[in-house]
Amino acid sequence: MRIEDFMLSCPSKKFLGIECFGCGTQRAILMVFQGKFSEAFQMFPAVYTLLLFFCFVGINFIDRKRNYGQILIFLAIINSLIMVFSYFYKHFIIHLN
Repeated sequence: MRIEDFMLSCPSKKFLGIECFGCGTQRAILMVFQGKFSEAFQMFPAVYTLLLFFCFVGINFIDRKRNYGQILIFLAIINSLIMVFSYFYKHFIIHLN
């Protein structure tokens, strides 16, 4: 068995035929752990900010004395902007050329 066998499919792509803003996230994270850093970025450009966000979420649960709320909000905004920009770039700018 491979880990790819357990990946979830995107309901938006499966039922509507339209990729969502998060399509490619699971494969990109797997590529990062396999050491394929540039391929992971090409698959899902927000992969590194997403991993950093998850690290701070974990730190927030472990270290209750400090407040990581502002860092988490900042990373969430940056992550969202990268996801939206890369989605429109992939679907509208690349397909027009």
